[in-house]
Amino acid sequence: MNRQSFFKSLCLCATVLAMGLYSLPYAQAAAAPVSVPPAVWWRHAVIYEVYPRSFQDANGDGIGDLRGITARLDYLKALGVDTIWLSPIFPSPQVDFGYDISNYTAIDPQYGTMADFENLVRKARKRGIGIMLDGVFNHTSDQHPWFQDSRSAKTSPKRDWYIWADGRDGGPPNNWRSGFGGSAWQLDLKTGQYYYHAFYVQQPDLNWRNPQVVHAVEDVLRFWLDKGVVGFRLDAVLKYYEDPTLKDAKTLPGVNAFGQPRLDQSQMTNLPEVHDALRDLRKVVDSYPGHRVLIGEDYLDTPEKLRALYGAKNDELQLPMDMQLGFINSLSVPKFERAIADAADKLDGNQPLFVFDNHDKPRSWDRYGDGVHNLAIARIIAAVLLTTRATPLLYEGQELGMPTTPPTRREDVQDPLGRTGWPQNKGRDGERTPMQWNNSANAGFSTARKTWLSVAPGFQTVNVKSELADPDSLLNWYRRLIALRKSNPALYEGDTRVLHNNENVLAYMRSRANARVIVLCNFSALPQAYPLPDGLVYRCTLASTSTCSGSSRVIDLPPFGVWIGEAR
Repeated sequence: MNRQSFFKSLCLCATVLAMGLYSLPYAQAAAAPVSVPPAVWWRHAVIYEVYPRSFQDANGDGIGDLRGITARLDYLKALGVDTIWLSPIFPSPQVDFGYDISNYTAIDPQYGTMADFENLVRKARKRGIGIMLDGVFNHTSDQHPWFQDSRSAKTSPKRDWYIWADGRDGGPPNNWRSGFGGSAWQLDLKTGQYYYHAFYVQQPDLNWRNPQVVHAVEDVLRFWLDKGVVGFRLDAVLKYYEDPTLKDAKTLPGVNAFGQPRLDQSQMTNLPEVHDALRDLRKVVDSYPGHRVLIGEDYLDTPEKLRALYGAKNDELQLPMDMQLGFINSLSVPKFERAIADAADKLDGNQPLFVFDNHDKPRSWDRYGDGVHNLAIARIIAAVLLTTRATPLLYEGQELGMPTTPPTRREDVQDPLGRTGWPQNKGRDGERTPMQWNNSANAGFSTARKTWLSVAPGFQTVNVKSELADPDSLLNWYRRLIALRKSNPALYEGDTRVLHNNENVLAYMRSRANARVIVLCNFSALPQAYPLPDGLVYRCTLASTSTCSGSSRVIDLPPFGVWIGEAR
């Protein structure tokens, strides 16, 4: 090791020690979760999304990195996490913060090295945690060598790897709009044709109708599967194909978030050919041992559409994201009942995946909170996420009650979506602020003078260290719920029956063999008395108040209270 490398390593060690990465007593706040019996692991896994830029900065440059994630594995293990989904860590111009990839088989230097990634996989595996990657295969960066070759000439061998078309009447080929505003077509002056981009101009769409593209993507999957990843979350999976006729889309009433006419999306979203692509990718995943998994990002509005993504022969996605519950955005007992029942009864027995929070949407703390009872409502969200039949997906900071904190000045905006839409649309920075570890500078996220996004106000009390020390904190509520889920067979693989006895109380039964659990969630600001069904006596197992009453036939629920009981 040369002198420069030695001092760089020495500084890194000093930074790690200064942050106290290895000193938090993670295991002291709650009992370690009970391991789930061997099975197809993803049916029972607790999945946790890490947004690497914001999770932990180990080298003091103000941006989170792989070494920082590795240093926090003990925290995730104690929480009860089985799988970490990493948002993109690949080389990228960072126009869309990693969702514009310029090299699928390398690590962006700002996050570390391939050795850092391999070390993360190895150390996570020792803790029983799998690493899942973000598969961004609808599009690449315009700096990717594939696209650079494609745009070099109409005769390029990779010309057909992307979607090119001649203009019409002096303008784009049709009226399709980008999801981030403006036309979905960009004129390339060198060749005089337009290329299609469902998102930013710098994110040209791959042509999935070209078998060479499919094979190239399959090779990317194999590269990372060989390195030990447990699966992929497929980004924008419904966007893989477009109508090849390129006909104009039908105009709908109203305008979109950018003030442009709304368009029917059926020519650009969820075309039948998507299933062909998913079957191809599933074959690759299934060729590896250990039940590797494909999760799909989708925003579908009916259980029938969601059910189709599993495949007629269960040969497509194992876990398409069910967004119908987590983005209702109001505490409505009928809507929650319907979404939970649909997932239990209308997916042909396939495993659902529920998600309330991610890096693209305002946090559930704000979408469901009323500004007065937010903490109690956050406990309800946690209970629903972790006691229904679905595989649960958490997003970093959700377990702490981190709020959405959008920028207050345009000059502070990092997300291009916010720069374009300001001030009506402030972008997604608010849900991407740094993880709050303690009450020190930058919430323990970084020792840098300035971090890529500012830490949210209130971190002095809303942080891991403070909440671990408080038995009644939201963090310890999540830990107890996860431990309960893993220890009770009715919760991790039981049947679901929604009960319809009180318009203010969401109630459902989970049962398997002789194990039976009832979950009660008061969706109102008034106390509710709930008579227990079936003539059985239930013992309180977990309650959102500080006391958990023993056995009763009628449960008194406080405002926005949660009560979970097991049949005696």
